[in-house]
Amino acid sequence: VLIGALVSGVCGAISASNTGGAWDNAKKYIEQNKLKDRNDNILGKNTDAHKAAVVGDTIGDPLKDTSGPSLNIVMKLMAVESLVFAKAFYIQHPGFLGWIAAKIKGE
Repeated sequence: VLIGALVSGVCGAISASNTGGAWDNAKKYIEQNKLKDRNDNILGKNTDAHKAAVVGDTIGDPLKDTSGPSLNIVMKLMAVESLVFAKAFYIQHPGFLGWIAAKIKGE
């Protein structure tokens, strides 16, 4: 469970942070008048592209600023919980870890 939580937490945190940053940068790109359509018309402020970018930035800011970093706390919490409850899990279901411990002890 710990490995799954850590892997999914890392993937989620990276994805959330990058997505939020990309949406924020898209709005800045449009506001700098760098976005052009197929006919080389500049799509700046007060266009549909800018309105969509503002919506994306509204969603992206919480992703970038809160969701990504908060998953870091979840991963740390899972690691601490696994250390606290490791002995209880091992005693009830020795499984693969019990097999490794037996090999280390030479049993």
